[in-house]
Amino acid sequence: MSSFVGVLVSDQELQSQFTQVELRTLKSKYVSERTQLGRVTVGNLPAIFKKLKIFSELFTEDEIKAAFAQSYENMDEEIDFESFLRAHLNLQAHAIAKDGGSKSASSFLKTATTTFHHAINESEKASYVAHINNYLAEDKFLGQFLPIDPSTDALFNLAKDGVLLCKLINVAVPGTIDERAINTKKVLNPWERNENHTLGLNSAKAIGCTVVNIGTQDLIEGRPHLILGLISQVIKIQLLADLNLKNTPQLVELVEDDKEVEELISLAPEKVLLKWMNFHLKKAGYEKQVTNFSSDLKDGEAYAYLLNALAPEVAGPSALTTSDPTERASLVLEQAEKLDCKRYLTPKDIVEGSPNLNLAFVAQIFQHRNGLTTVDSQKMSFAEMMTDDVETSKEERCFRLWINSLGITTYVNNVFEDVRNGWVLLEVLDKVSPGSVNWKLATKPPIKMPFRKVENCNQVIQIGKDLNFSLVNVAGNDFVQGNKKLLVAFLWQLMRYNMIQLLKNLRSHSQGKEITDADILNWANNKVKKSGRTSEMESFKDKNLSSGVFFLELLSAVEPRVVNWSLVTKGETDEDKKLNATYIISVARKLGCSIFLLPEDIIEVNQKMILILTASIMHWSLKKPEDHYHHHREATPATPMESENEADVADEVSNLAVNDDGDASENPSTP
Repeated sequence: MSSFVGVLVSDQELQSQFTQVELRTLKSKYVSERTQLGRVTVGNLPAIFKKLKIFSELFTEDEIKAAFAQSYENMDEEIDFESFLRAHLNLQAHAIAKDGGSKSASSFLKTATTTFHHAINESEKASYVAHINNYLAEDKFLGQFLPIDPSTDALFNLAKDGVLLCKLINVAVPGTIDERAINTKKVLNPWERNENHTLGLNSAKAIGCTVVNIGTQDLIEGRPHLILGLISQVIKIQLLADLNLKNTPQLVELVEDDKEVEELISLAPEKVLLKWMNFHLKKAGYEKQVTNFSSDLKDGEAYAYLLNALAPEVAGPSALTTSDPTERASLVLEQAEKLDCKRYLTPKDIVEGSPNLNLAFVAQIFQHRNGLTTVDSQKMSFAEMMTDDVETSKEERCFRLWINSLGITTYVNNVFEDVRNGWVLLEVLDKVSPGSVNWKLATKPPIKMPFRKVENCNQVIQIGKDLNFSLVNVAGNDFVQGNKKLLVAFLWQLMRYNMIQLLKNLRSHSQGKEITDADILNWANNKVKKSGRTSEMESFKDKNLSSGVFFLELLSAVEPRVVNWSLVTKGETDEDKKLNATYIISVARKLGCSIFLLPEDIIEVNQKMILILTASIMHWSLKKPEDHYHHHREATPATPMESENEADVADEVSNLAVNDDGDASENPSTP
């Protein structure tokens, strides 16, 4: 059985500098240029690289040209693909020098998935290994491989089969993955391994991880920097899960008035953690402000004051009186251990200012002793009013995860707050409809003048109208004011438009009209019927869909081996419906669908989410060549890198014919 090997480069050291997603993207760029011009020269590189996102914000085309002029004598020199990759690394080096080696990020989740830095932080590795050994020690399958020795490569070897990431995701956000869908046995074939990694990556996106630069082949190869980056994100999501008003309403104690409650809701979880820390430090008489989890914590004083305020019975004055930072750090860790805080870091990590490990440590302290007791009933009632109801909360979650999966620059923490200045919506529009945004008319955050926010949102509304969205009596100021009903309506149309465009792109080689909801419905029914099954979907709000049987039959129709029918129920009781729904989501992600719905959306037959689920399965089915699964056994998730990934799309689109009356059907002449 052959397995997917990705883009291969003869120089292994050169290949190790790139992820498979990056290699595919760059190969697509190179081949496209060579096809158009007949060859690729050094002189062509500035125009090519200027279009790449990682360089577009740092360099002008002339600056890239000047950079290459230092390295190449002849700009008309023809270059092969490996030279093309080396030129890319050359420009990366210039980028690091120009940007001071730092990469700005709007959230901790924008971490560790760039190829700029490949050094492994051994302290972080040891900390994550300890976390895994602790939380997965009782796991029926992984228990046999634990504990992992942090001084070896056992972590990366264990991660190669994909089971570890899936299990860790379920520890962070329980119930994300139906573990019946994970392939668990000591020796997996390439197809099963790819399924696990595809399931893991799509599920990581579904809990809020940034996986833009990672493909399944990177994980199969056990690339240390990428695996640690993913594990780091998953663990942080777990540790910061309670840093919001919904899970910890007592956080309202950190603010003075109703306006600050609104600001608190929109803060990223790590910012809430800093606010909580400074709240207690101020009460304890600590005069400095902690603004980060690195340099501001190096001397250990903030920790000493914090523990003395939260747990005087275990802290005592010793950590406050000692003058040696390393000794103080040791005392702080000993005191925290008495509160059952796990050792995520060493005294050396505190003194050296490790941001990831310090954040994990502060989050541990918060979990075990947050010190928030008194509750102002007036502030609490306002906080409850500001917190979304169940349905709105589900919609916010879905849109947030979808937006973050697109790979835009801004990381969204709360959709209804973060889109109000219009900038995020412009970024999303530019991603799903390239070239639609006039950036000269847009104002980038932070935006002090309110009318600039309105201008941004007015442009959003105008682009929406140009895309034929239904926006009757909707003005930019409605978005600035945070009108949730109108925002949900707009975001739904935007999400649907993106899905339809993906399907339309797959049909770019065929003749036919725009794809409609009816086409998607008919495609699904025809696919199930052709497989010999009898289920049928009357509409996307067909109550019979709540059993889950139709979608399992559809998934089986597009890939017969992906559904284990011994796990499927008839979907007659509420419990059986939930079992089927959770299994559907995991199987779809395992196949390669990037979806963000919840089991309840299937059980309750949420019309919008049912449409997106069906369209996602259709997209995957049309995207893969006929022999994609049967020979290569690969299921790579649709990673939203850049538009050049469309070059990888298969030509199976001809199998979908659209009739004059709008019905979609399988072409009967196609075998």
